[in-house]
Amino acid sequence: MSEINNFGIIGRSHGIQQMLLTIHQVAPTDISVLVFGESGTGKELVAKAIHEQSVRKDKPLIVVNCGAIPEGILESELFGHEKGSFTGAVGARKGYFELAHNGTVFLDEIGEMPLSTQVKLLRVLENGDFMRVGGSSLQKVNVRVIAATNKDLERAVANEEFREDLFYRLNAIHIKIPPLRERRDDIPLLIHKIESEFAKENRIEFGGFSETAMNILVNHNWRGNVRELKNTVESMIVLEKGRVIDEFTLSNYIKPPHSADRNLPVPTNRSSDQVEREFIYRALIDLKSEIGKLREDIYQTVYRPSGATKSLPVFSEVFHEEDKRMMVDNLEEELVDLEGMKLIDVERRMINQALENNNGSKRKAAKKLGISERTLYRKIKEYDLPF
Repeated sequence: MSEINNFGIIGRSHGIQQMLLTIHQVAPTDISVLVFGESGTGKELVAKAIHEQSVRKDKPLIVVNCGAIPEGILESELFGHEKGSFTGAVGARKGYFELAHNGTVFLDEIGEMPLSTQVKLLRVLENGDFMRVGGSSLQKVNVRVIAATNKDLERAVANEEFREDLFYRLNAIHIKIPPLRERRDDIPLLIHKIESEFAKENRIEFGGFSETAMNILVNHNWRGNVRELKNTVESMIVLEKGRVIDEFTLSNYIKPPHSADRNLPVPTNRSSDQVEREFIYRALIDLKSEIGKLREDIYQTVYRPSGATKSLPVFSEVFHEEDKRMMVDNLEEELVDLEGMKLIDVERRMINQALENNNGSKRKAAKKLGISERTLYRKIKEYDLPF
């Protein structure tokens, strides 16, 4: 299926294509739209796409972050005020709704809007008029409203934190932006766009990503969604100029998944065994990076000069040289043994250790490993483990 690229929205996943279809359908109308998406998914981008495809595209698009404006001045910012209406109001001032006349107002983080301001917003949506703070006459405006939130507004309504009538008025059309973890096929497309545009803009040579590194990026959780992906890729472009990013370099920029993260959705075109081995492989990558840090700590701790100011014990004052060499050699042997193991051996050891640490409890061990109990039983049989 071909890539879709509309007004900066990139994706060929089913969720993005459905979202783009809805945008195309609602854009020519004046109906209110409520956009829902986690932080970093691109809610403002959706609002801009709707505006740019509407009959209002030549008129202003005013973006308002309701969560960033103090509650005491939000009403004034939205609807304006008259001279002398409050301390500091030295003159009359138009609000965002008047400035957006015949255009669009995008109200981001609408769930943060105070109930008192919600009343005025509802009147604008229903009647197209409002009164400035301190004013005595109605102002008429022709404005389309697009609102966005990352909150569950239905729950907020149930908790009396958001007006029910305003919710239903805004929610005439509901657009949900899928989080990045639900559109993993789009991640390579997004990465290519980010790296090509950023590298060109900053005149930086970038070697790209190895196949394994790209697979890890595709399967990373990305709690911060596209915003986090963009920041991560741009950081690597700047700091790894000209180099190809492999899985070991990548471990310096993204953390491996916690056990809770490993149960998140993964691409369906891979077998369960491939997915499970990927989880363990990521753990091995993290383990190897920690080995290097541990080896460095060993040398710094054992051979640190007695005048050092670290809080660790000064072993050079306690052990003789022969004792120190034996200590380091023993630890080195253990690290090299672990570092040189094959993946299948590491997998066996991790499963065995998880079972031992949980007194043979299959349920607890499976949870710790981030795999199903059914898979754990199969692995126990495969490796002939004594459990």
